[in-house]
Amino acid sequence: MKQVVQNYKSGELTLLDVPVPGCKPGGVLVRTLYSLISTGTELMKVSEAGMSMLGKARSRPDQVAKVVQSVAVNGVPATYRKVMGKLDSYTPLGYSLCGVVEEVGAGIDDVKVGDLVACAGNEHALHAEVNWVPKNLYAPVPDGLAPRHAAFGTVGSIALQGVRQGESRLGEVALVVGLGLIGQLVAQLLTASGVRVIGADPDPARCELAERLGAAACGDPSSPAVENAVAELTDGHGVDQVYLAAGGGSNQPVELAARLSRDRGRVVDIGKCRLDLPWNAYYEKELDVRFSRSYGPGRYDPEYELEGRDYPIGHVRWTERRNLACFLDLVARGRVDVEPLVSHVAEFEDAVEAYRRLQEGELKAVAVLFRYPAHTAETVPPEVGVPAVRRAAAAPAPVRAAGRPVRLAFLGAGNYATSMLLPHLAGREGVELSAVVTTTALSAANAQRKFGFAEATTDLDAVLGDASVDAVFVVTRHSSHAELTRKALLAGKAVFVEKPLALTEEELAGVLAAVEESGNDRLQVGFNRRFAPLLVEAGKRFGPRSGPASLRCLINAGRLDPGSWYLRQSTEGSRFAGEGGHFIDTASRLLGADPVSVYARATPGNEDLQVVLGYPDGSTATLSYVTSGPSGFPKETLDLVADGRALRLDDFVRASVYDGRRRTWVSSRLPKARDKGQEAELAAFVRAVRTGGPMPVPLESQATTTAATLAVAASLAAGAPVTLTGAR
Repeated sequence: MKQVVQNYKSGELTLLDVPVPGCKPGGVLVRTLYSLISTGTELMKVSEAGMSMLGKARSRPDQVAKVVQSVAVNGVPATYRKVMGKLDSYTPLGYSLCGVVEEVGAGIDDVKVGDLVACAGNEHALHAEVNWVPKNLYAPVPDGLAPRHAAFGTVGSIALQGVRQGESRLGEVALVVGLGLIGQLVAQLLTASGVRVIGADPDPARCELAERLGAAACGDPSSPAVENAVAELTDGHGVDQVYLAAGGGSNQPVELAARLSRDRGRVVDIGKCRLDLPWNAYYEKELDVRFSRSYGPGRYDPEYELEGRDYPIGHVRWTERRNLACFLDLVARGRVDVEPLVSHVAEFEDAVEAYRRLQEGELKAVAVLFRYPAHTAETVPPEVGVPAVRRAAAAPAPVRAAGRPVRLAFLGAGNYATSMLLPHLAGREGVELSAVVTTTALSAANAQRKFGFAEATTDLDAVLGDASVDAVFVVTRHSSHAELTRKALLAGKAVFVEKPLALTEEELAGVLAAVEESGNDRLQVGFNRRFAPLLVEAGKRFGPRSGPASLRCLINAGRLDPGSWYLRQSTEGSRFAGEGGHFIDTASRLLGADPVSVYARATPGNEDLQVVLGYPDGSTATLSYVTSGPSGFPKETLDLVADGRALRLDDFVRASVYDGRRRTWVSSRLPKARDKGQEAELAAFVRAVRTGGPMPVPLESQATTTAATLAVAASLAAGAPVTLTGAR
């Protein structure tokens, strides 16, 4: 394998062929996807290697002291040989990466092969294709967090530990001196904590970046701008904390900290800058000077880092591993945005050139990532399976008495059920609303009163055991859909389940296992848009095609209210997992096939998604699912292009078909007449239940759409396309 190394004596930097490390007990073998260059620490080390021997000695007086001590004990000749031997050896670079677990050592049970992990340590998270990482120096990457962002884990932990040392409190004001990589992260973490941040850095571009990412004001430390901002935000009292994230030999940072701190303020040293404290200034204000040691408690403790002995959480709340996991969570939830910090992504094979450009100032960067060949050759996970639909025995067509209405039961009666479904069923000829089941008695009684259910109950088993009930509607919260659908299928009922059918691959497999066990495939997922009259008519007008098509759909989903249960991702799944199937199914309806691959990218925090679906004939569908759009913009716009023709659908209000240079058909509806297909969908379902005919949409297609929706999260985690194995 390849690894970036440097000879500290000669300064030579090279990409060296070295053996793959073994997988020892107590750790995992990780194949790197991305590693991060620390443009501060690493470049300082690279620069030192290029100095003369005298320059090296001046830059590392601590090491000179060790040499003097060795001379006293071992003599000059032995010490010289020892020092020269150490200098004339290759040393590694790097300490922050994200990769895939390739092998799990004995004693490890919290990750498995194929999992995505972020790794730390200047001996274990190196710029190398494969690293062995002990347990306390890696953390699983949260679902949906891109590997290139997870590679910031270690430097993020350093910044986070610094903020913890400052003990910041809501409403305070902090000064961050030095807006390089660590300083930018410190500023964002403080802002996320409710602290107003002032930044100081001589580089205007870094000041602008920090302000764009949330800092209240930034400026050159030698200009009046910083002092004026401090005076304005603190009413002249001075900042509560100063974070020294600068490097170099200037004493300006500590002098600035003394001048701009309030009485009894806190000064936290995170970087490696000169610390000649002006005694009078620090004494008169009784400033509290603190040091932040790397990633957090556990650092430099071999029992913690190498032997995996954790500190009890009751005694040490935030260890270096817990800091790592916490920072990854903050990035995954969009509280910290690392993407704007990425100045350059270099292929790993070009690592030496990237260091040269950084060292010579040709490449101005806050953060630089190495991308490894495994990023394209191996993905995590590479595939999502579409469970096969097996029917153990053909379910007999229901025997119905002539003229008997179709009897329906509703499991759940929330807003969607009462506004979009029940109004189309209540009073419908040939339909009887037999029972409504809810978890609270009052909501069941309200639904009974409004829509005329014969019975309102909280007893699910009684309704499923009622032979007179022909079909069950599952319109509960997302987390219960799969299990309720499974129970209803096993009870022999036809099932209409609102999207999503399932939130995990295991749930989807469980539903299809119930189909196989019972022989009952009478299932319809609420993908109503394929039934919308305007879309159906536009598809007919567009006509058949002979070549691949390109489809583009913009979904302006908008922001959710803070209290919405849609935001409970830990139990109800992501927002896209909940409703993304709608749009995948619509694309598949227009393209006449089910997808075979999914590739997803997201903005930080997974607020906005770009999802590219691949189809068997080479067609593609791109879904832009955004929450950052204006409320007045249409929710859904769709364009389909193929064979020199184009179809446009504007929010189910207006549709057009173009042939060559002419618009051959256009249909408009008033906004109040917007029809997204619920009525036609319900009519088709009721007809299938009444006649015993096939369900409106093949079960295989609904299973593939659900698997494709789930594959979006898998693709985000892998940072690569996902193949839908078993897709038709």
